[in-house]
Amino acid sequence: MRPRIRRARPVRGAAAPDRPLASGRAVGTGLVVLALAATLAALLVPVHAFGGNRSAAAAGPPFTDDGRGTVDTPYGPLTPQDRDFVRRVRLAGLWELPAGRDARRRGGRETVRTAGEHLVAGHTELDRRALKTGEALGMSLPDRPSAEQQGWLDRLAVAEGSRYDALFAQLLRAAHGKVFALVAHIRANSRNAMVRSLATTTNSVVLDHITVLEDTGLVDFDALDESR
Repeated sequence: MRPRIRRARPVRGAAAPDRPLASGRAVGTGLVVLALAATLAALLVPVHAFGGNRSAAAAGPPFTDDGRGTVDTPYGPLTPQDRDFVRRVRLAGLWELPAGRDARRRGGRETVRTAGEHLVAGHTELDRRALKTGEALGMSLPDRPSAEQQGWLDRLAVAEGSRYDALFAQLLRAAHGKVFALVAHIRANSRNAMVRSLATTTNSVVLDHITVLEDTGLVDFDALDESR
């Protein structure tokens, strides 16, 4: 005879074994939904931050609008910001070239004279490229420094000795720091091949100048922060 096998009977009042599993699935599903909702909210933040206009996020540094709008050229569209950038490169050379020449002659520290050499070499090349770019794109470019730039040259002209060295390093480092972000923005966003080429060269020159100016040991970084 085969022995009888008794099946265990569920105890009355005990929870069914599948109930905790169902509850766990519900919690897991809820967490997934919350995670997806959080991700969606994070993705939407940049849109709300700019009023729903994604193009505003890429507007970049402020610039002077000449009112001509975007024009077509053989090298790609030329925007007001592109034109403003080319003019700024030309303006930079109009005061930094004479400042560099002056530093080569008057610098009390060898590092200041070296920085002057770099300014002359870099802006000689940038000025040539800016003029070439302006001619190719049918732009008129300035032929004298702005009033602010002339004021910087005037301050350097009356400074003497160690005061001259410190003022030279601080003025030139502050100017290059402010333009650095603009150069990167133009290089990343311009659709004009001539402007991008100028921005590529400008980026290398500006970084070199920032480096040699800091190598003078005379840059007051706290004052740079205050001027931004």
